Amino acid sequence: MTDSELARAAAVRRGHRPAPPGTDHLVYAVPDLVAGVSDLKARLGARQTPGGSHPGLGTRNSLLRIGERVYLEVVGPNPEQPAPPGGLWFAGGRAPLPALVTWAVRSADLDGLAAGPCGHLLGPVRSMSRTRPGGERIAWTLTMPGRPLPRQGIIPFFIDWGDTPHPCFDLPDRGVRLVRLIGRHPDPDLVRGELDRLGVELAVAAGRPGLVAVLETPAGDRVTL
Repeated sequence: MTDSELARAAAVRRGHRPAPPGTDHLVYAVPDLVAGVSDLKARLGARQTPGGSHPGLGTRNSLLRIGERVYLEVVGPNPEQPAPPGGLWFAGGRAPLPALVTWAVRSADLDGLAAGPCGHLLGPVRSMSRTRPGGERIAWTLTMPGRPLPRQGIIPFFIDWGDTPHPCFDLPDRGVRLVRLIGRHPDPDLVRGELDRLGVELAVAAGRPGLVAVLETPAGDRVTL
């Protein structure tokens, strides 16, 4: 077995639910990026890597690798950009910030998903880019949902990095791991059906709507977002 397969098997033996197949990243929104990064560093015992600014969205981010090809995106307002019309895209959610607001799944068929039976939940396909602190521009394509986020973020958006190397390739391993991701919703059967039609495997339980992620820290502690 490869190292990743051994780690996955060990996680299952410990009762961990691995990330759903194709999980690209989790989006943790904060009202202030500097304060949010500092808070998570204290909670997780790991530093994040500055990401960059999202032109036109009024946001900037910081990244933390939490799996072989999975990262945590901490996103907050960018004081150097004006707020876009209608406000920030992650505003108006189920809970005050900071909060785990949504997640992304990799796909090479964004147009097909957007035109499919649950395409109304995904929004249009949109090309985006940002500039890293070192000046390198990276680009990607994603499905851009409207507000509020579909099913309070349980329905993911889909992303295609194209020719851009996945961000995890440049992120140091700080020893933080995603060991469980689940959704909660008052009508779990409805949401499970929508996820099935999108080809997404995510456990959904009854409860207050939203996502719950459990991260294992380098010290072996578990932190819930």
